[in-house]
Amino acid sequence: MPSLGDFLAVGAGLFVLGLFGALMKRTAVAVLMGIELMLNAANLNLVAFAAFSGRISGQIFALFVIALAAAEVAVGLAILLSLFRSRATVRMDDIDLLKG
Repeated sequence: MPSLGDFLAVGAGLFVLGLFGALMKRTAVAVLMGIELMLNAANLNLVAFAAFSGRISGQIFALFVIALAAAEVAVGLAILLSLFRSRATVRMDDIDLLKG
């Protein structure tokens, strides 16, 4: 059976990949995918800590994070669809709607 450190290493790797994707990609969809990857890495760590500590609180908190991620995707995609309709692009460099 893998140790807690193995799960934490995989979670850290997923988080770094998600952070890289969120910061370096140019399209908004890729940025949302990077954020989802970071949330999944946090969920992996929460469930691993819950499994190794014998408590269920980490798994319950992971369910709340999953619900939050679903709401974030729904709102993010609605914003992207609105921006695409008004600007005809989803590139992060071209979105300057709030600039004064």
